[in-house]
Amino acid sequence: MSNDISLLRQAFVSQRQFYDDQNFPRGFGRSGNFTLLEANILEQHGVVLKGLYNKTLEPQNEIQAQFLAVISGSQEPTNAIERAWIKYLKLTTCKTKFHTLFGRSRISSPTPQSQDYYSESDSL
Repeated sequence: MSNDISLLRQAFVSQRQFYDDQNFPRGFGRSGNFTLLEANILEQHGVVLKGLYNKTLEPQNEIQAQFLAVISGSQEPTNAIERAWIKYLKLTTCKTKFHTLFGRSRISSPTPQSQDYYSESDSL
């Protein structure tokens, strides 16, 4: 496994770290959505992964070509980098459902009490 992850890291090497301050302003590791390995993968290789995803970069090797196949949906993710990027995409592109305790229907207001029991002459 360590040889596999080191080979993957060499296939997606980047000189800059990847940050997504719009969706994860405190970082990937502190968001609570990613494991330490996933956060590390996104920070170290996210620039290349995003470039491949946006098609601003061309695949340079077989592993990057397989990554593009996974993103397009023709293959299932088979390694940690592919799974981390798919998870990142799910969290940033899919709308999340928001559940609340309050419904949309209005509660009917209580009926006003009849004025028959009280008169203006009654005082306290």
